[in-house]
Amino acid sequence: MAKYSLNEVLKQREAQKSPETVNPDEVKLDDVTRVKVLSPTRQVMKRFLRNRLAIVGSLILISMFVFCFIGPIFYAYGQKDTFHKYNSQNVNYALAKVNVNYNGYVVDDSVEFDISETNAMNTRVKSMIEDGLDNLLVVGDKGACLIEKLNDTTYTLNRADVKEICTIGGSSVKIGTYDLLTKELVYENGVEEISGLKAALSKEIGKSAKSGEVEFGGVTYTYEKDKGKSFNITSYDEGINYAGAPMDEAFETALTSAAATGESFTFDGKEYVLASEKEGVYDVYQFNGSKVGMVYSILTFDAFETGKNISDEFRASALMAAAGDGSFTVDGTDYTIQAEGDLLTVRLADGTEFGEFGPMSIRRYSGADSMDYQLKKDIATAIANMNASGEKSAELVADLPQQDADGQYVYDEEKNLLYSESDLRITQRNTGEYVINCDQVIYVIDTYAAPSWKHLLGTDGDGMDVLARIMYGGRVSLMVGFVVVIIETILGVIMGGISGYFGGWVDTVIMRLVDIFYCLPSMPIMIIIGAMMDAVRMDPYKRLMILMAALGVMGWASVARLVRGQILSLREQEFMVATEATGVKVRARIFRHLVPNVMPQLIVTATMGLGGVILIESTLSFLGLGVKHPMATWGTMINSVSSASAMAHYAHIWIPVGLLICLTVIAFNFVGDGLRDAYDPRAKR
Repeated sequence: MAKYSLNEVLKQREAQKSPETVNPDEVKLDDVTRVKVLSPTRQVMKRFLRNRLAIVGSLILISMFVFCFIGPIFYAYGQKDTFHKYNSQNVNYALAKVNVNYNGYVVDDSVEFDISETNAMNTRVKSMIEDGLDNLLVVGDKGACLIEKLNDTTYTLNRADVKEICTIGGSSVKIGTYDLLTKELVYENGVEEISGLKAALSKEIGKSAKSGEVEFGGVTYTYEKDKGKSFNITSYDEGINYAGAPMDEAFETALTSAAATGESFTFDGKEYVLASEKEGVYDVYQFNGSKVGMVYSILTFDAFETGKNISDEFRASALMAAAGDGSFTVDGTDYTIQAEGDLLTVRLADGTEFGEFGPMSIRRYSGADSMDYQLKKDIATAIANMNASGEKSAELVADLPQQDADGQYVYDEEKNLLYSESDLRITQRNTGEYVINCDQVIYVIDTYAAPSWKHLLGTDGDGMDVLARIMYGGRVSLMVGFVVVIIETILGVIMGGISGYFGGWVDTVIMRLVDIFYCLPSMPIMIIIGAMMDAVRMDPYKRLMILMAALGVMGWASVARLVRGQILSLREQEFMVATEATGVKVRARIFRHLVPNVMPQLIVTATMGLGGVILIESTLSFLGLGVKHPMATWGTMINSVSSASAMAHYAHIWIPVGLLICLTVIAFNFVGDGLRDAYDPRAKR
């Protein structure tokens, strides 16, 4: 059977009519032209074009897409470009102080010390100076350390090999433990039983006091409560108590003489050192040698060549040589060192001056040793003149090196360092330090710059171009809106189509699921997700993907309910009965026949929902839960000036962004209203 279209049949009928009976101006109901005029798509388009607000919204959206997606191609700056400028600022340039602490340098890294031993060096050296000691033995749980004085400014920390001999000047010895319940005295290993001591303790212990003393046999015994009803019993002896075998009378005579001054002594060819834990009481050790591990000095080294890298090995070797023969070798280079006043001058083997150790430390305020030696000397001289005249401040004119954005020195084409003359002001602090301030031209980030020809909307707090970030931020915000709406629509169409077509228990289950998603607190959930992504420091791009997926999954319920309602009214119509009678598959019935009839409503819903999604993304980014720096979005840009004072001073940042968000949301609403009126003109009336 031949197939004919309606238009072809109508054309044949028109051709069969006689020319006399045909009125060229008459338009009949079955006229082909009339059929074309009544095309639904054209009618929708005409009604949409008659809506002025819809046209305005469309033009705004077209302009927005051109601005955000095409504008960055022709704009000179990117969203992550940081801009700098030269600026004259009064800065803390340097810090000077007379050294009061001893700095340690490793002599032999095979000699290990506990951190408590090195941290206590300053305190112990100062104690030695107060007591006039040239050496100090400190015995701890991890071994013995010997601190020796090399000169007035330098001390060494040695690991000592010692053997405990005895204690002189009074010592406490644990006798045993007394049990108040059993009235028994259990002696320590190696302690002989003392007749009558248990009875004396029984008379005294048991009173309310937890500790006390008992005199027995001319010896004072101390008791102190331990656990339960037990007490620790100790004795105090003013004489010499040996840790091992007793020494002869000659040794005790030499020891008593040494204990009067607290100094070490030699007996029978062996050296003995005294370590004191409290005044008048000494632990005596036989000294079998020591190994130098570190050297500590109050002096600071300054190289005559600016920027010279000086190792700790060099400092340690030089300080050791200053107390020795005055010569040392480091990395194959020979040096000599000698005292000149309060300075130690280091020279190369040929006599060339290399640097010096001095009592004053002058460094950049950051702690870096990058200042010229001559500038250090000028500052030291000015401080000396201040102290001599009793002044608290002084001024100095000096040439300072120029620096770039990375803090590196600036050189000319011939590799010569560039200088600029600056006025330095030296001010003494209450702590005894001296702060050196100056007005210096430095290369800084151009933050919060006002709008100019270079930056049409200025820069933000990170020195980035605001207009460039608005363009790139618009890309992200618009992309989030479209992707989220697409996810919502796909999930909503699938779930709503299945629910509306099958009905019954399938409809009940899906609608209860819809009710659950309606009840979900979307904002708290997004806050939790944002906090989790912050905790793992997620990449900004992955964070954006998760953000879009989460918003899409939580927003499909309204689309599903809309699709279900429409399909419930469409599935009983004649064309659906025809699809069932002709054996069309269920999937085709839903997605090829039912869903296309719901598309007008879906288009309207999606268009009007785009603006809401953009607002949600902006809100999350403003709260710090959305896309993170340095990726730009409109929400993060407003967040950068979220305080009241920032909004008042930097209106050129947040006002353009806020206007773009408002225009975009309003434009989507205008387009959505226009599509709704075009698809259903009766709703407007």
